[in-house]
Amino acid sequence: MPTPHADPTSSPAGTPATGPVVQHFRQALLWPLRLVPAPGAAPTHHGPWHVLRDLGEASPWREEVDEYTGDSGRFHERHYNEFVSFLPYVQRFLYGEGRSRGSTDGTGSDGDSPMRVFRRRDIAAVRLVAHPGEAPITLDVIHCDLYFFFDLDVVLLNLEVGTDHLSLAQAQDILYRFGRAYPSGWEPDGAALHCMASVEWLDADGRVLAASDAQQRDAFLSHVAQHRAPRIAAHWAYLMQPLVSDHSDDPGVLRYRQIEYYRMPVMAYLSLDDPRRLTRDDFVRLALVTGAGGADAHLPYAEHHLADFEHKYCYDRFWVNAGAAPNTRYLCNGHALVVVGDARSEFFCCRDRGVLAQFRHQHFLLFLIAHFQKASLLMFSDQLVEALKKLDIRSTPSVKQFKRAIRASFERFLRFTHRYWFHEISEQAQVRALSHMCAAHLGLDPLYDEVKARIADMNTYLDADSLRRQASTVVRLTVVTLFGLIGTVTTGFLGMNLLAEADAPLWRKAIWFGVVFVLTTWLTIYTMVKSQRLSDFIDALSNDRLSFRGKLAALARVWRAGAD
Repeated sequence: MPTPHADPTSSPAGTPATGPVVQHFRQALLWPLRLVPAPGAAPTHHGPWHVLRDLGEASPWREEVDEYTGDSGRFHERHYNEFVSFLPYVQRFLYGEGRSRGSTDGTGSDGDSPMRVFRRRDIAAVRLVAHPGEAPITLDVIHCDLYFFFDLDVVLLNLEVGTDHLSLAQAQDILYRFGRAYPSGWEPDGAALHCMASVEWLDADGRVLAASDAQQRDAFLSHVAQHRAPRIAAHWAYLMQPLVSDHSDDPGVLRYRQIEYYRMPVMAYLSLDDPRRLTRDDFVRLALVTGAGGADAHLPYAEHHLADFEHKYCYDRFWVNAGAAPNTRYLCNGHALVVVGDARSEFFCCRDRGVLAQFRHQHFLLFLIAHFQKASLLMFSDQLVEALKKLDIRSTPSVKQFKRAIRASFERFLRFTHRYWFHEISEQAQVRALSHMCAAHLGLDPLYDEVKARIADMNTYLDADSLRRQASTVVRLTVVTLFGLIGTVTTGFLGMNLLAEADAPLWRKAIWFGVVFVLTTWLTIYTMVKSQRLSDFIDALSNDRLSFRGKLAALARVWRAGAD
């Protein structure tokens, strides 16, 4: 479909643009969400992707047979370069064990990879208007995917869009305004704050499939007032169907809940006619995704706040006028990963072996791994909070359900640690450095330690509670045994039989057996009922410093009402 694009020779205000031109622009949004069961739904051991499979034609999502599991003719050099960039244990997570090995990862899933990808192809483009009155910009939808993971209630939406010939200001505005699940507020005139003025999904024929409703202020306000949860904008809600927001009134078996900030993590690739023309202000705005500056552009934050900007947010190994892709700069703040380079460099623009191929493959996967790990840890934290909310220590079923939930969380966390938690994903310097930058900015290690400590504290509490209950049971049984020993020794001394009924008729033996059985059972139960008080009496009896009167008082308390 021939796609109309905006004229890069004009700035958003309509004045001639003099800044650098983005010859090719790519943006990849990654939206981590938590999957929650539908109200009243029975628990299932199957992965959530089975629901999409079972819906068939009722769902626009189809499982993606990738280059590693499909026809080998689709496997290209860029896929090979992607594969060898990662360490073996990361390869097994991303690609599985291979078709010849079968399912060997213990997932029990119908396949060998713990990751499932579903793609929808009905959306061909998205038409954006950043500010009211501006000409629309149309971006091609490269692909739209859902990533599911075995044993974890997490799904990641990945939307990749691209276009040619934008001004730098237009690219900055798209990065800043497009990936927002809902508006953060509204201007006095009712315009959605920091959002696109208009977003429309288009099919291959240019028909509008869905449009944003971010300007409908009252709808968002009433939803928060009613549900204490934000309302997902209409165009994103449409994109996720048949998955529905957990706080919406729409029916749906697969439901999701926001787990991170409402701004979606973003990746961007910008090939410029001359990247050296970018100022420090331009790089700061790109790295921190603050949007375009005005005609009198200056740093968006105080100078002292940005004193270590280059060291903290820039990977400048290739920011030199030499090499296969000269003047290439990587910018990373955890929430965003942006690569800027020279459009005149063949290697930078190559989609098979160059930087564009790396951006879409290696860099995307390291970004996905980092945000998947963060989303999973936040999911575990949410589940602990929910388990505590449901706990009622006065209700035995509630206590048992709480214990089961904590034990299950502990088990899943162990499996997450051994299957999905990586500190090093690659030995290639570039991939390794960018991965470390993402993890450091996202605070993955402190978050992991915090969640691990919380789960360990919960598990330690349950272990201590179980030991306390076992100790109490042992004490009670000891008391029953001690007092039962008195009767056993007394009646069994020298084989004494108080009643000589050995030769009596069977019916008389049965009567005596029943009488003795009832009396013994009653005495045992009564002793168990009084076992706590009897245990206190035994402690008092063994206390040498307690007087005889005190010991008698302890014995009297066994039958005294309210002694406990």
